[in-house]
Amino acid sequence: MPNMMMTGLSFRSLALVLLIAFILWSSNFETCNARRGKHWRHSRTSAASLSKKKGKNYHSNGNHHYSTGGSSKPKPPSQKAPSSRPPPPIPEEPIPSSPPPPQKVYNGGGGHTAATFFNVLDFGAKGDGSTDDTQAFQAAWAAACKVEASMIMVPSEYVFLVGPISFSGPYCQANIVFQLDGTIIAPTNSKAWGRGLLQWLEFTKLRGITIQGKGIIDGRGSVWWQDSQFDDDPVDDELKLIIPLNSTVEKNPPMPIRSELGRIMPSIKPTALRFYGSFNVTVTSITIQSSPQCHLKFDNCMGVLVHDISVSSPGDSPNTDGIHLQNSKDVLIHSTNVACGDDCISIQTGCSNVYIHNVNCGPGHGISIGSLGKDSSKACVSNITVRDVIMHNTMNGVRIKTWQGGSGSVQGVLFSNIQVSEVQLPIVIDQYYCDKSTCKNQTSSVALSGINYERIRGTYTVKPVHFACSDSLPCTDVTLTAIQLKPLQEGYHMYDPFCWQTFGELMTPTMPPIDCLQIGKPSSNRVQSDHDSC
Repeated sequence: MPNMMMTGLSFRSLALVLLIAFILWSSNFETCNARRGKHWRHSRTSAASLSKKKGKNYHSNGNHHYSTGGSSKPKPPSQKAPSSRPPPPIPEEPIPSSPPPPQKVYNGGGGHTAATFFNVLDFGAKGDGSTDDTQAFQAAWAAACKVEASMIMVPSEYVFLVGPISFSGPYCQANIVFQLDGTIIAPTNSKAWGRGLLQWLEFTKLRGITIQGKGIIDGRGSVWWQDSQFDDDPVDDELKLIIPLNSTVEKNPPMPIRSELGRIMPSIKPTALRFYGSFNVTVTSITIQSSPQCHLKFDNCMGVLVHDISVSSPGDSPNTDGIHLQNSKDVLIHSTNVACGDDCISIQTGCSNVYIHNVNCGPGHGISIGSLGKDSSKACVSNITVRDVIMHNTMNGVRIKTWQGGSGSVQGVLFSNIQVSEVQLPIVIDQYYCDKSTCKNQTSSVALSGINYERIRGTYTVKPVHFACSDSLPCTDVTLTAIQLKPLQEGYHMYDPFCWQTFGELMTPTMPPIDCLQIGKPSSNRVQSDHDSC
C-alpha cells in the first residue's frame, strides 16, 4: 500500500512537473512570437521612413530631380534636418540639350550689370550701303524683343540700307536699347515705298525704349524734295507777312527741276523716325538728317526725353519739321541742335507738361505751338515752357498758330530767355492761320490765355511782334517782360508791332514799344462753352 501511494505521488509529481514545464514552454513561445512580430513591424516602418528620408535628402541637397518614371511632380524639399548618413549614390542621367543662352556683355567696369547684345551683323546684315538689310534688322529686333533690357547693336563704320520697318510691341520686354553707332540710310527706289508711307523707322507700343549712340539716320530726302513741284504741299502762312523790297530776294529758292522725268517718289512723304503709343522714350546723341518730311515724331507717348541730338536738313527743304510732338505728355527736350526747312519743334494738340531748353534752332521756322483747330477740330495744349533757346536765321521765333473754326484751348505757356538773330518774326500769335490759297472765315476759335513772353532779345528783319487774335474769342492774359528787339535791314519791308484783339499786360518797358497790346481784359469776352473747354 505505501508503495502504491509512492507510485501515485511520483506520477502526480511527474505530471505536475510536465505541466509546469509545458506552461513555461508555451509562455516562452508566445513571448518570442510577440517580440518577433513587434520587431518585424517596427523594422518595416523604419525602412519605409528611411526610404522617404533618403529621397527627400537627395532632392534637397543635390539640387537635381531624379526621375522615377511616370508623370508625378517631384516632392518639395523636406523641412527636417538632413540625415548624417550620406544618401546612396544615384545613377547619373544624361543632361538634355538646350539652345545656348543669349550673349551677355558687361557695359564696363565699376559693377555695371550685364546686358544682352544682339548685333545686326549676326543676323545677316551686310552694312555695305547697297544690300537691303531690312530683314536682318527685323530678325535682330525679334530676338531682342524677348529679353528685358537687351541691346540691339548697329556697329560703327557700316552703312545699312534699311527699308520701311516697324519695331513694334506691345508684347516686347521693357527697357530695350537701340545702340546706333553706324549709319542707316533710306532707299531712294520708289518701289520700296509702294504708294507712300507715313513713316520710315517706327517704334510702337513699347515700354522704356532708348535710341542712343554716335550714329546717323539719313533719310536721303533730296530725291523727295525735288518732286515738290508736283505736290500741293502746305505753305507757311507767315510768308504773307514777308515781302521783299525787290525781286533779287527770293522767298523760296527753287528746288532742282526734273519735270521732264515726271514724279520720282510717291506723293506721301515719310517721317524718318517715329514713336507711337510708347512710355519712357529716350533719344540721345544721334544725328537725324535729310528726312523726306518730319525728322523725329512722338505721337501718343508719355515720358519723352530728347537730348544731345542733331537734326539737319537744308533750310529750303519743304515741310521738314525737326521734332514734332502730338498727343504726348511729360516731355523734356534739351541740349539739341535743329536745322531744317520747317518748325524746329512743333507742339500739336494733346500735348501737356512740355519743357524745352538749351536748344539751337536755325535755319527753320522757329518753335511753334500748332497749327491747331484745323477742320473745326478740338485742340488742347497746356503747361508748355520754352527757355534758353538760340535762334538764328529763322522765319519765326516763338509762335502760336491756330485755324479759324477750331475749339479747345492753349493755356499756361512760357517763352523765356530767347536769343534771336536775324529772325524775321520773333514773336507771333496767328489765329487766322491758313496754309492754303484761301480759307473760309469762321467765328469759333481755339481759346488762348496765360501766354507769357520774357527776356526775348536780339535782331529782327521784318516785324518784332505780330499778334492776330480771334474777333469772337480774344487772347487774354498775355504778358510781355524785358522784350528787347532791334531791327536789322536785310532786304525786306519792315513793320511796327501789330496787335489785334490781344489783351494782357506790359510788365516792363519794351523795345520797340508795343503800345498795341490792350491792357486788362476784354469787356465782352465770350465765355467758353463746355464744347470748347479741355
